[in-house]
Amino acid sequence: MDNIGVLLPFIVLIGAMFLMTRSAKKKQQQAAEMRNQMQPGTGVRTIGGMYATVKEIGDDTVLLEVAPGVHAVYAKNAIGAVLEDEEYNRIVHGDTVSDTEADAASDDLPVVPDDASSLVEPADESADAAKPDLTKKTDADDAAAKDGKTGGKADGEADAK
Repeated sequence: MDNIGVLLPFIVLIGAMFLMTRSAKKKQQQAAEMRNQMQPGTGVRTIGGMYATVKEIGDDTVLLEVAPGVHAVYAKNAIGAVLEDEEYNRIVHGDTVSDTEADAASDDLPVVPDDASSLVEPADESADAAKPDLTKKTDADDAAAKDGKTGGKADGEADAK
Protein backbone atom coordinates (compact mmCIF):
# COMPACT_ATOMS: atom_id res chain seq x y z
CA MET A 1 0.00 0.00 0.00
CA ASP A 2 2.81 2.38 0.82
CA ASN A 3 4.41 1.79 -2.61
CA ILE A 4 1.20 2.77 -4.46
CA GLY A 5 1.10 6.14 -2.66
CA VAL A 6 4.65 6.86 -3.75
CA LEU A 7 4.11 5.77 -7.35
CA LEU A 8 0.72 7.48 -7.90
CA PRO A 9 2.14 10.99 -8.66
CA PHE A 10 4.58 9.49 -11.19
CA ILE A 11 1.79 7.53 -12.89
CA VAL A 12 -0.37 10.67 -13.15
CA LEU A 13 2.58 12.65 -14.55
CA ILE A 14 3.36 10.01 -17.18
CA GLY A 15 -0.32 9.86 -18.17
CA ALA A 16 -0.48 13.65 -18.58
CA MET A 17 2.66 13.64 -20.73
CA PHE A 18 1.19 10.87 -22.90
CA LEU A 19 -2.02 12.85 -23.47
CA MET A 20 -0.12 16.04 -24.32
CA THR A 21 2.15 14.34 -26.86
CA ARG A 22 -0.84 12.58 -28.39
CA SER A 23 -2.69 15.88 -28.94
CA ALA A 24 0.48 17.47 -30.37
CA LYS A 25 0.85 14.61 -32.85
CA LYS A 26 -2.80 14.98 -33.84
CA LYS A 27 -2.28 18.71 -34.53
CA GLN A 28 0.82 17.95 -36.61
CA GLN A 29 -1.12 15.41 -38.67
CA GLN A 30 -3.93 17.91 -39.28
CA ALA A 31 -1.39 20.54 -40.37
CA ALA A 32 0.26 18.06 -42.74
CA GLU A 33 -3.13 17.16 -44.25
CA MET A 34 -3.92 20.86 -44.68
CA ARG A 35 -0.60 21.42 -46.47
CA ASN A 36 -1.30 18.44 -48.73
CA GLN A 37 -4.50 20.18 -49.89
CA MET A 38 -2.40 22.94 -51.47
CA GLN A 39 -2.52 23.13 -55.24
CA PRO A 40 -1.17 25.73 -57.65
CA GLY A 41 -3.54 28.71 -57.57
CA THR A 42 -4.59 28.16 -53.94
CA GLY A 43 -4.49 31.13 -51.57
CA VAL A 44 -2.48 30.62 -48.37
CA ARG A 45 -1.44 32.50 -45.23
CA THR A 46 2.08 31.96 -43.94
CA ILE A 47 2.89 31.60 -40.25
CA GLY A 48 4.26 35.15 -40.50
CA GLY A 49 0.85 36.45 -41.60
CA MET A 50 1.62 37.05 -45.29
CA TYR A 51 -1.04 36.16 -47.86
CA ALA A 52 0.11 34.66 -51.15
CA THR A 53 -0.90 32.40 -54.02
CA VAL A 54 0.74 28.99 -54.50
CA LYS A 55 2.59 28.70 -57.83
CA GLU A 56 4.60 25.45 -57.49
CA ILE A 57 4.85 22.74 -54.86
CA GLY A 58 8.06 20.81 -54.16
CA ASP A 59 8.88 18.07 -51.68
CA ASP A 60 9.74 20.38 -48.77
CA THR A 61 9.24 23.81 -50.33
CA VAL A 62 6.51 25.81 -52.00
CA LEU A 63 6.85 28.70 -54.47
CA LEU A 64 4.50 31.55 -53.55
CA GLU A 65 3.52 34.62 -55.53
CA VAL A 66 3.40 37.31 -52.84
CA ALA A 67 2.62 40.14 -55.29
CA PRO A 68 2.04 40.21 -59.04
CA GLY A 69 5.34 39.05 -60.55
CA VAL A 70 7.06 38.64 -57.16
CA HIS A 71 7.85 35.03 -56.20
CA ALA A 72 9.36 33.64 -53.00
CA VAL A 73 10.32 30.13 -51.93
CA TYR A 74 9.00 29.03 -48.53
CA ALA A 75 9.28 25.84 -46.50
CA LYS A 76 6.05 23.87 -46.48
CA ASN A 77 6.06 24.11 -42.69
CA ALA A 78 5.81 27.91 -43.00
CA ILE A 79 2.29 27.65 -44.43
CA GLY A 80 -0.09 28.47 -41.59
CA ALA A 81 -3.41 28.03 -43.38
CA VAL A 82 -4.80 27.07 -46.77
CA LEU A 83 -7.67 29.45 -47.49
CA GLU A 84 -10.92 29.04 -49.40
CA ASP A 85 -11.12 31.14 -52.58
CA GLU A 86 -13.86 33.42 -51.20
CA GLU A 87 -11.96 34.10 -47.98
CA TYR A 88 -8.67 34.74 -49.81
CA ASN A 89 -10.32 37.18 -52.25
CA ARG A 90 -12.14 38.95 -49.40
CA ILE A 91 -8.91 39.45 -47.44
CA VAL A 92 -6.44 40.19 -50.25
CA HIS A 93 -8.58 41.95 -52.86
CA GLY A 94 -11.26 43.40 -50.58
CA ASP A 95 -14.00 41.56 -52.44
CA THR A 96 -17.29 41.60 -50.59
CA VAL A 97 -20.69 40.04 -51.13
CA SER A 98 -22.38 40.53 -54.48
CA ASP A 99 -24.41 43.68 -55.14
CA THR A 100 -27.78 41.91 -54.89
CA GLU A 101 -26.82 40.38 -51.54
CA ALA A 102 -25.59 43.76 -50.32
CA ASP A 103 -28.85 45.47 -51.38
CA ALA A 104 -30.91 42.83 -49.59
CA ALA A 105 -28.81 43.18 -46.45
CA SER A 106 -28.94 47.01 -46.52
CA ASP A 107 -32.75 46.98 -46.52
CA ASP A 108 -32.73 45.40 -43.07
CA LEU A 109 -30.19 47.81 -41.56
CA PRO A 110 -31.14 51.10 -39.89
CA VAL A 111 -30.14 54.36 -41.58
CA VAL A 112 -27.18 55.97 -39.85
CA PRO A 113 -26.59 59.71 -40.41
CA ASP A 114 -23.21 60.96 -41.61
CA ASP A 115 -22.88 63.47 -38.78
CA ALA A 116 -24.26 63.98 -35.30
CA SER A 117 -26.22 67.16 -36.13
CA SER A 118 -29.34 65.20 -36.97
CA LEU A 119 -29.23 63.47 -33.59
CA VAL A 120 -29.54 66.75 -31.65
CA GLU A 121 -32.80 68.69 -31.49
CA PRO A 122 -32.62 72.18 -33.04
CA ALA A 123 -31.92 74.99 -30.56
CA ASP A 124 -34.37 77.85 -30.00
CA GLU A 125 -33.58 81.38 -31.16
CA SER A 126 -33.74 82.61 -27.53
CA ALA A 127 -31.04 80.12 -26.55
CA ASP A 128 -28.61 81.91 -28.89
CA ALA A 129 -29.04 85.16 -26.96
CA ALA A 130 -28.20 83.46 -23.65
CA LYS A 131 -24.95 81.98 -24.95
CA PRO A 132 -21.74 83.67 -23.74
CA ASP A 133 -19.46 85.40 -26.21
CA LEU A 134 -16.48 83.11 -26.69
CA THR A 135 -14.75 85.12 -29.41
CA LYS A 136 -11.20 86.33 -28.90
CA LYS A 137 -10.99 89.89 -27.63
CA THR A 138 -8.33 92.33 -28.75
CA ASP A 139 -6.36 94.71 -26.54
CA ALA A 140 -8.45 97.63 -27.82
CA ASP A 141 -11.63 95.86 -26.67
CA ASP A 142 -10.10 95.30 -23.22
CA ALA A 143 -9.13 98.99 -22.96
CA ALA A 144 -12.61 100.12 -23.98
CA ALA A 145 -14.18 97.82 -21.43
CA LYS A 146 -11.84 99.10 -18.71
CA ASP A 147 -12.66 102.73 -19.60
CA GLY A 148 -16.35 102.00 -19.21
CA LYS A 149 -15.88 100.50 -15.75
CA THR A 150 -13.44 103.04 -14.30
CA GLY A 151 -15.23 106.13 -15.49
CA GLY A 152 -12.93 107.04 -18.36
CA LYS A 153 -9.61 106.80 -16.50
CA ALA A 154 -6.72 105.34 -18.38
CA ASP A 155 -4.02 103.19 -16.86
CA GLY A 156 -1.64 105.16 -14.69
CA GLU A 157 -3.99 108.11 -13.98
CA ALA A 158 -4.44 108.93 -10.37
CA ASP A 159 -7.54 110.09 -8.54
CA ALA A 160 -6.06 113.47 -7.64
CA LYS A 161 -8.43 115.99 -6.02
